[in-house]
Amino acid sequence: MTQHVPAITLHSALVVRSPFDASLLEKYRQQHGQVDATWTPTTVLMKNIENGLSCDVVIVTDSAMDSLIEQGIVDAASRKPLVISQIGLAVKAGEPKPDISTAEKLKTALLQARSVCYSIGGASGIHFKTVLKKLGIEAEVDAKASPVPQGFTAEKLITGEASLAVQQISELLVVSGIEIVGPLPDEVQKSTSFSIAVFSDSPNKSAGKALIDIVTAPESKDEYHRFGLQSRF
Repeated sequence: MTQHVPAITLHSALVVRSPFDASLLEKYRQQHGQVDATWTPTTVLMKNIENGLSCDVVIVTDSAMDSLIEQGIVDAASRKPLVISQIGLAVKAGEPKPDISTAEKLKTALLQARSVCYSIGGASGIHFKTVLKKLGIEAEVDAKASPVPQGFTAEKLITGEASLAVQQISELLVVSGIEIVGPLPDEVQKSTSFSIAVFSDSPNKSAGKALIDIVTAPESKDEYHRFGLQSRF
């Protein structure tokens, strides 16, 4: 491993943590050097950037990246589309999986669940709240919900605090000991697109672009697909 390249900082939405931890960051480390990665929901990450957070490489939703480019915070030329993610549900491994194949069946499953966990700060949780309103069951579900401000909702399945977890499928898969029930039905699904870019004031732009090249290389596609993500490159 080369040692002359300083460690670069990556601040990313949680969505790609599984493939990055599984192999993609290690590929960069073997070829270039260290990466200090921090995983935060896009809404929280954007607030941190607004409050002065800086880094070398950032991964956020497309709309958030548009805003960062408009403000001159990231280098527009370095931006690359990364993945598309869908929201899904999970249960603890071995537990029965409810039928969520239609919006009506999802409604029944949510009403019958002992407790549902979703992320208040994540894009999935924000969308899930609109789904509850659309299904007309927001009050009933929230009365027994175990929401988290950020982090991985499936952890509540392991502790027994929730019987259903809602999040981006790739984020659910970060937690071992759970099983994916399936994606939200098409009527209430929301696919979210994410991009990656280098900060305009990064002192390590060449290293940051090297990381982007690795995580958007054709051979990286399978790693994203393995964790329920659709590559965009």
